[in-house]
Amino acid sequence: MTRQQVLKTITDLGLVPIIRTNSAESAIRSVEALVEGGVTAAEITMTVPGALGALEAVAARFGSRIALGAGTVLDPETARACMLSGAEFFVTPAINRATIDLAQRYSIAIMPGALTPTEVLTAWEAGADVVKVFPCGNVGGPKYIKALKGPLPHVEMAPTGGVNLETIGDFLKAGACAAGVGGELIDAKTIQEGRYEVFVERARQYLAAVAKARAEMGA
Repeated sequence: MTRQQVLKTITDLGLVPIIRTNSAESAIRSVEALVEGGVTAAEITMTVPGALGALEAVAARFGSRIALGAGTVLDPETARACMLSGAEFFVTPAINRATIDLAQRYSIAIMPGALTPTEVLTAWEAGADVVKVFPCGNVGGPKYIKALKGPLPHVEMAPTGGVNLETIGDFLKAGACAAGVGGELIDAKTIQEGRYEVFVERARQYLAAVAKARAEMGA
C-alpha cells in the first residue's frame, strides 16, 4: 500500500489493534484472527520477541490485504529495520524527530506519541500523519480529545489508552480519526488459553461499535 492508502485504511477502519504479545507466533496468530474478523490494520510492537520476523511473516501472508504497522519504534534504526521487514506505518510512544524524518524520506506513514497540547502540535508540525495521543485514558479519555480538538481541529489524532468497546465510539465522536486498542482486544490470558477465535469475535464487535458511532455522527 502507498502511504495515503495506509492512512485511508486506518481512518476508514477507525481503530488500530496493538499486538503486544510474548512471542512472534502468538503475534502472527493474533493478526490472522483479526483479519478473519474483518479488521484490515494491525500494529505489531517491537517489544514482541522476534517482532521483525513476525512483521515479515504477516507481510508475506497478507500483502496489501492489511495495513501493517510497527509499534514502539524508538529510533530511526529500528524504523528502517521494520520497513525492510514489511511495515507500512510506524507508531512511536514519543516524539523522535529523526524517526519522523526517516518516515518522510521513504514516504511511510507515522503516528508519533504525544500528550500535551504543545507535544501534539510539535509532533504535527514535525511531520506526523496522525498524532497518537498517549496515554489518553489517564487524562480524561474522550473529553481530553474533545478539548485538544478545540484549538487544534486540523490535527489528526488517534488516542491510545482507555480505549475499549464501551469508549471507542465516544473517542470517535470527540474527533479522533481512529483509536489504538491494545489489551482490551488482544489479551495475554486468551492467548495463553489458545482461544484465538475470541479475537475474531472481538474484531467484529469493534467494527460494529465504530459503525454505530459513525452512523450516529452522520458520517
